[in-house]
Amino acid sequence: MPNSPASKPIDLRSDTVTLPSPAMRRAMADAEVGDDVYGEDPTVRRLEEETAARLGLEAGLFVPSGTQGNQIAIGVHTRPGDELITDEGSHLIIWEGGAVSALWGVQPRMLHTERGIFTAEQVGAAVRGVNLHYPRSRLLTLENTHNRAGGIIWPLAAYRAVVEEARRHGLRVHLDGARLFNAEVASGVAASAFASLTDSTTVCLSKGLGAPVGSVLCGSRSFVEEARFVRKRLGGGWRQAGILAAAGLYALHHNIERLAEDHRNARRLAEGLLQLPGVTLELSRVETNLVYADLDVPAGPAVDALKQRGVLINAAGASSKSIRFVTHLDVSTADVDTALVAMRAVLSALRAKAQAAARAAPAP
Repeated sequence: MPNSPASKPIDLRSDTVTLPSPAMRRAMADAEVGDDVYGEDPTVRRLEEETAARLGLEAGLFVPSGTQGNQIAIGVHTRPGDELITDEGSHLIIWEGGAVSALWGVQPRMLHTERGIFTAEQVGAAVRGVNLHYPRSRLLTLENTHNRAGGIIWPLAAYRAVVEEARRHGLRVHLDGARLFNAEVASGVAASAFASLTDSTTVCLSKGLGAPVGSVLCGSRSFVEEARFVRKRLGGGWRQAGILAAAGLYALHHNIERLAEDHRNARRLAEGLLQLPGVTLELSRVETNLVYADLDVPAGPAVDALKQRGVLINAAGASSKSIRFVTHLDVSTADVDTALVAMRAVLSALRAKAQAAARAAPAP
């Protein structure tokens, strides 16, 4: 059941807006804590160990955000002047504030894809030869599920092929698995099948899993030892962080399997949107909890009008007419249906307004 009161808006902007449930709050209140910079917070240690085990990796590091987790990994795996290979629409390129270059002096080599998934051949072609004029190809980054592509899941065979190609060229591999458990639930492929092939993987606790804050960065023990140093350099050392880690443990224990409900709601939403005049979307892209659609009216006024009706979404996507919906544990099936009713009314009103303005315009 949704955790937010019925009087609050239906918030489909992101799965980051979820609120901790009463049971999660109790777990936080009862958490055993200590100073994590000294390595003395038992709840943090347990979260790190359980997450790493679930991903098939040796060790974990609790960090404030997925962005910090990704950037710590880049800081460990690369040196200034190196090059990383990634998709042009990846989170670390689009939504991490230019940190790749600002923090680490690393040059991105971006691959063009249609759905966020590239091929082994593309990776091989992107790797630089040994030449003193070139940056060193050092790191391959992957994203699963892929946010900007619409929550797309990497097919395991394709994923394995690009990792093997990266290894053939001596590249390290990092997975941005912010929504990796969405991929696991939707595909039936264990998160560890993807993560265990990498040198490092991040998973987010504060999106679909419903924790208030935090991600876990996992890898080998030696990688995590170095990552802990880089986290400190970035000001990311925790003190009594077990209060937050307890929420993450609750999320791992209780909120993974229920992601299937979010996926069903996203599919219901997408199918309903397709019934509305002026809305286009690719239903085949709706694999998890993200729905991108294009309108026949500008997205900005539609977003504003929906807000007035108590439905929050974001203008996001490939054009000025693109919007994004994200389902999560605080959005029910009834909320989805209410949002569709509001969407129909808003689009009808905006279309009528545009037609009236066209009729009132002076003849050329």
